[in-house]
Amino acid sequence: MDFAGKTVIITGASAGIGQELAVSLAKQGARLVLAARSVAALQDTAKRCEAAGGKAIAVATDVADPAACEHLINEALAAFGTIDCLVNNAGISMVVPFEQITDLTMFERLMRVNYLGAVYCTRYALPHLKASKGLLVAVSSLTGKTGVPNRTGYSASKHAMQGFFDSLRLELIGSGVDVLVVSPGFVATDIRASALGGDGKPVGESPRDESEDTMSVDECVGIIFRAMVRRDREVVMTARARFGLWLKLIAPSLVDRITLRTARLKPGS
Repeated sequence: MDFAGKTVIITGASAGIGQELAVSLAKQGARLVLAARSVAALQDTAKRCEAAGGKAIAVATDVADPAACEHLINEALAAFGTIDCLVNNAGISMVVPFEQITDLTMFERLMRVNYLGAVYCTRYALPHLKASKGLLVAVSSLTGKTGVPNRTGYSASKHAMQGFFDSLRLELIGSGVDVLVVSPGFVATDIRASALGGDGKPVGESPRDESEDTMSVDECVGIIFRAMVRRDREVVMTARARFGLWLKLIAPSLVDRITLRTARLKPGS
């Protein structure tokens, strides 16, 4: 897929993977529609995209609100006339053992942002993606493939996302629309520092040792970009993760032990 002159909507574009992916696409001459809740941060991303050679508009969007998602799609059409790619990247995390959760509304919030936000945006964008024979991208997680301790709500929302896009891919066979699901592992973003604790408030810092087994944002974005160009159906990042998914079929208890070790927390966390 050549992104020159193509319209790409990216949710969660104010920081991290979404921001850097937007800049990478801008370098190819893409027209970016940037969505997130923070207008100021979106404007910074838009400036970086314009400086990189693309065109960009910022649309303040809370993906948990279906009306806001519909507005985002309408703004993209008003600005550029077509939609060629939708990247569902917006997400929030949590990090707390299930028994220590006191605010159960956290689970609804995680599902609304991580799963239903992607459903809403996809629903309103799909007719236009079918017209352009475009690409749907879901930035999921390895936690959407296997359970991870202290991430019950997050993992559930990513499992839902994976199931939705796997099913939608089958429905879209023959339509010209391709569906790509991306499953990163630990990436050097602020998502774990801003993850929700047991009281439903951000924990403020990552509870794991970020110096080990953490992929850089640039490497992650490079993998996503190449998969988008090829219009792949799925990307599971790192060979070890791919091996782990295979191993889970024959030795699930061993994979559980590996997952516990990989998700190790800082002492005292």
